[in-house]
Amino acid sequence: MANKYISIRIDEFLLNKLHIVAQHELRSANSEIIFLIREAVEKFEEKHGKIDSLK
Repeated sequence: MANKYISIRIDEFLLNKLHIVAQHELRSANSEIIFLIREAVEKFEEKHGKIDSLK
């Protein structure tokens, strides 16, 4: 699957906290964001059922 790129707006204070969390988890900020998105999707699927079709 090809990687896609998105751009987000995030305030500097939250971004700094993200870097601290990522560093603690031995991940890059990008990898930490991907990890958190995957966790959110898993929680959503547990509550609402598996997402099968992608557009």
